[in-house]
Amino acid sequence: MIRDIVIYPDKRLKEPSAPVERFDEELHTLLDDMYDTMIAKNGVGLAAIQVGVPLRALIINVPVETDSEDPHKQQPKENTLEVINPVLLEAEGTTRYQEGCLSIPGFFEEVERYKRIVVEYQDRYGKRYILEDDDFLAIALQHEMDHLEGKVFVEKLSILKRKKFEKEWKKRLRGR
Repeated sequence: MIRDIVIYPDKRLKEPSAPVERFDEELHTLLDDMYDTMIAKNGVGLAAIQVGVPLRALIINVPVETDSEDPHKQQPKENTLEVINPVLLEAEGTTRYQEGCLSIPGFFEEVERYKRIVVEYQDRYGKRYILEDDDFLAIALQHEMDHLEGKVFVEKLSILKRKKFEKEWKKRLRGR
């Protein structure tokens, strides 16, 4: 089921999410709905709070190269990384990447992130894993993990860029 995306500056995006304690059918339905919503909105990642559920759960599905225009073929469900209760164990280096966010549609800006990260997390059944990455997945994980802490990527912008964004965003929201 496709759920509504929480749009910035909704106060829910500022609240830290609670740990997942029950790895049950309700969680599985949430994760499945998050995938459907992410695909429908052309995203590569989504945190549970972005669909209004304040739990420490996120998904990422990095598109694969294919000739197909079908998003389900570009981001097959079985390639979805479901990350529950993530903990950043290591982080080093820096890199810059242009980011966007389904909660701030149509806005993209370059953000500085760690180059390499190591994250411990659980899957939908509660099994623990450790993931290490120094590519796009590392950036996407940091972006989505920020949501779990009540942060959005525009908070990483310089003061000047942030003020410009806020002014333009307010104008855009009034025009809706």
